[in-house]
Amino acid sequence: MLKRTNMCGSLRTGHVGQTVTVCGWINTYRDQGRGLIFTDLRDREGLCQVVFDLEQAPADLVGLAKTLRREYVIAVTGTVRIRAGGANPKLATGEVEIVAEKLELLNASEAPPILPDDHEAEKINEETRLKYRYIDLRRPRMQHILHTRSRITKFARDYFSGNGFMEIETPLLIKTTPEGARDFIVPARLHPGKWYALPQSPQLFKQILMVAGCDRYLQICKCMRDEDPRADRQAEFTQIDLEMSFVEREDVMEMMTGFVRGLWSELFNYDIGTVQRMTYWDAMERYGIDRPDTRYGLEITDVSDIAANTEFAVFKDALGLTKAGRKGVVKAIRIPTPNEKLTRKVLDGYSEFAKTFKAGGVPFTKLGANGFETGVAKFCEPVKAELIAKLGLVPGDIIVFAADHYDIATKTLGELRQKIARDLDIVPAGKWNFLWVVDFPMFDWDDDNKRWVALHHPFTSPNPDQFGILESDPGVCLSAGYDLVLNGSEVAGGSIRIHNMKVQEAVFRLIGLTDDDAKMKFGFLLDALRLGAPPHGGVAFGLDRLVMHIVGTDNIRDVIAFPKTQSGMDLMTEAPGPVDPEQLVETHVRSTAVVEPAKH
Repeated sequence: MLKRTNMCGSLRTGHVGQTVTVCGWINTYRDQGRGLIFTDLRDREGLCQVVFDLEQAPADLVGLAKTLRREYVIAVTGTVRIRAGGANPKLATGEVEIVAEKLELLNASEAPPILPDDHEAEKINEETRLKYRYIDLRRPRMQHILHTRSRITKFARDYFSGNGFMEIETPLLIKTTPEGARDFIVPARLHPGKWYALPQSPQLFKQILMVAGCDRYLQICKCMRDEDPRADRQAEFTQIDLEMSFVEREDVMEMMTGFVRGLWSELFNYDIGTVQRMTYWDAMERYGIDRPDTRYGLEITDVSDIAANTEFAVFKDALGLTKAGRKGVVKAIRIPTPNEKLTRKVLDGYSEFAKTFKAGGVPFTKLGANGFETGVAKFCEPVKAELIAKLGLVPGDIIVFAADHYDIATKTLGELRQKIARDLDIVPAGKWNFLWVVDFPMFDWDDDNKRWVALHHPFTSPNPDQFGILESDPGVCLSAGYDLVLNGSEVAGGSIRIHNMKVQEAVFRLIGLTDDDAKMKFGFLLDALRLGAPPHGGVAFGLDRLVMHIVGTDNIRDVIAFPKTQSGMDLMTEAPGPVDPEQLVETHVRSTAVVEPAKH
């Protein structure tokens, strides 16, 4: 085989006059009929044009060149020259070409079911691209994404290694735990009737590593959750997972801020500036969501005090509501002028949108030159001065309201705020807003099961000033958790962990675990906490979601080499699939599924 000297996409005018050998796939094949054949040869670095001069080349090369077709794999040796037909500005290698002197056919290809062209990919349904993923991955766009993903993981290893972290692997076959999403379970052949679980995260193992004195841990690890895939979620995903000993919250956040600052500088030469921080409650009050997109305004304002002075029944009914100790509210978003895109039809459609979040609708009105007009104007007119003052209204502004229980009204406007921003096209491109959200509630009340549940996970510590109310007033106890939000998406989450066994036992009791339950499910952790656990905390970055932001896609399947479909299928390998009955016998498993007979 001809020995490669250069990647196809690396050739520039500095290579003119050099003899090079390139290898790759034929991206295009053009027989000009004037004694010349042109091909664009493709590898992961890009394309280069190869010219076969049939009048000057040896006969065997000419004969072989005429048999070439798209996606054939070849090696070519030739001399680099300035492109004879003029530069192609669409290619990085567009100023040069290779005049072939030797040609080796490494492998022929049948006519491919799809072609690895970025501009053709949009015309091909995703199921077909996933079935032939090995061809889809040849596309320049997909190669760029995989290359970017590799750069991110390399930067992570370099950055954290330089800051004293050790990369340590944790087990994939573990004990099932009751918290979080549904586990994937694996039968234990050597232990009939018992099961392993695949890890939803290495959480407990990385805490054990801190007890073991490893001090700083890093792992780029696979995690599995048996849940329905979504556009930004897969059952099998990857985390950049970290833990640190002898730290407080500020230490962890400072280390992780340094990581994203360095990564954005490395990839984009972009200074992310000071990463702001916001409390959970401030985020919910102002943006209606605990991962706010701060690139644009449209902030939410509580106008309950003003709404109480109106005669609008919807407002009055909402303000009379209470649920789980939280009163009903009336909240509003001011949509500033000009807003020509917000027609009456669009505004009416927002009420239908709000119903998907259990709200009855979103009343609206508009401030005109002489007062409120349209929508619920007559109810707002008596409190016009108060609304103008509180919301900073000017003529032309629109107000949309949500009136309901706190949770429903807040979530409705939080989601509607994002939709309005998209509708008005006011989300700025090319802007990266990082934000730390802190001071989350420790617990949320589960009204159905009448118990507290941990908002992050049950290993999260209370804030240092909250230990006194952990058991006496868990509903207002704040945690030492922190989430890193990028443009409205959570890209990392973590917390200071509980390192005191008594505190951990108290949390387990609060979430409804008896002492026997806690011992059975987390006995090894409690034992470790009894034997000299240091203060520690950590974080996990969702690698897939991080890559999605960086390459500019909203589909997680774009950034995973071999993803699953929305139904959890791998169309290329046809997994999941049946197993031999003997395998079920060996693992002491019997299937209760009803399998329909194959159709002939």
